[in-house]
Amino acid sequence: MTSGMNFWDSSIWSFIITLTVLLSAILLANLIRRRVRFIQDSLIPSAVLGGFIVLLFNSIFKAWFGHPMLDLQILETLTYHCLGLGFIALAWRHIDPVDGKKAKRDVFNTATITVGTYLLQAVVGLSITIALFYLIGSFAASGSLLCMGYGQGPGQSFNWGMIFENQYGFTNGISFGLAIAATGFISACIGGVAYMKNIRKSYKTKRRLVRARRSEIDGSEPIAQKGEIAASESMDKLTVQFGLVFLTYIIAFASMWLTYKYLLLPAGGFCMNTINPLIWGFNFLIGTAWAVLLRKIGDVLRDKKIMHRKYTNNYMLNRISGLMFDIMVVSSIAAIDLSAFRVRSFWIPLLLLAGCGAIVTYIYVKRTCRKLFPGYSDEMFLAMYGMLTGTASTGIILLREVDPLFETPASSNIIYQNLWAILLGAPIMLLMGIVAKGILFTSIVLAAAAVLFAVILFVQHRRQKQVQLDEA
Repeated sequence: MTSGMNFWDSSIWSFIITLTVLLSAILLANLIRRRVRFIQDSLIPSAVLGGFIVLLFNSIFKAWFGHPMLDLQILETLTYHCLGLGFIALAWRHIDPVDGKKAKRDVFNTATITVGTYLLQAVVGLSITIALFYLIGSFAASGSLLCMGYGQGPGQSFNWGMIFENQYGFTNGISFGLAIAATGFISACIGGVAYMKNIRKSYKTKRRLVRARRSEIDGSEPIAQKGEIAASESMDKLTVQFGLVFLTYIIAFASMWLTYKYLLLPAGGFCMNTINPLIWGFNFLIGTAWAVLLRKIGDVLRDKKIMHRKYTNNYMLNRISGLMFDIMVVSSIAAIDLSAFRVRSFWIPLLLLAGCGAIVTYIYVKRTCRKLFPGYSDEMFLAMYGMLTGTASTGIILLREVDPLFETPASSNIIYQNLWAILLGAPIMLLMGIVAKGILFTSIVLAAAAVLFAVILFVQHRRQKQVQLDEA
């Protein structure tokens, strides 16, 4: 312990207190959801409701005592790191490859909807904020945060909001990004519930719900697989999973830092202003790539009998990713600065982006799912709309309401489409590096996103014809 520091100093306890408040808020939110019928029917996730609870109490505390209850820097740090740790935990899981021509086609089609929605949200968002830039002086590139907050969730929305604020002078950029993500969860619940009320009356959905009630299966996820290490020996099995996740994240950090130190910093200029923020903003992608590589190395070592046991456990890795994403969601909402809503150039684009983003996402996903997934379009819509306005877990929450035993391929499509989505979505991710460099670059990115969206529509049109041939 450093000299002059005592165990009773607030600096020692601030992180634990913050984490306790966040987790307690999730528990309270879950209790409220179970007791209050209209909140339960809204399907709002406990982490989202918990985030709004903390945001409310934090604002009251600040108004009463003159300073916030929780350390804003800790909340932002949790949001940033939990995104990377959650994705790494997911990437370490062993997932059996998808089999069958139709299944592979549906996985690819799912990825085209994911990327198409990103691009559509970028086009709509940038069109709005470029217009507002000339009308009321809004930050022109802030519209790109719509596809980050709605399409990719609060972690990425925070990352780019922080980059825009620190690198390009977007006042309240962090709060703007987090607020967009928060409204996305609300849009997921409102749109999802409205759609669900109609299809739950259908004969097909009623039969699924009856089978789910009669089933004694509590989920379909096995706790362990053959060849895994024991649950508890000299080191607990959960400790091993956490060790692999955090070790991978540090390796990802080391690779990013070495790139910054020995490649980008000496180059300066464009590399430092554009590529460096891009690398640190995509910490979750770099961490995911390292996790996949290390998992493949482990598979090779087991195949060659060099390593005889399997150290990863899908069930525990899913729980770790769930924990990280819950903390990310609650901390991201709690970190919103409500004082920013007093500024006209903040709340006007926020409301327009939230409303227009929800509408165009709803219409596009609904129409595309009906064309590409004629056998289970309702289930795919709920899963995709929930994911593309909130997170993947939001999509699963909506899906379970009409397909509780996951009898349709909708849930597996979301899982397996990630690689295709990363490959197809790479251009828009690269465009994020230049979108805030000035109104000219913002306009160029808008045009590029529109062209890429047209390409996705063409691909989907060709895929729709193939679907019709297979269904005939």
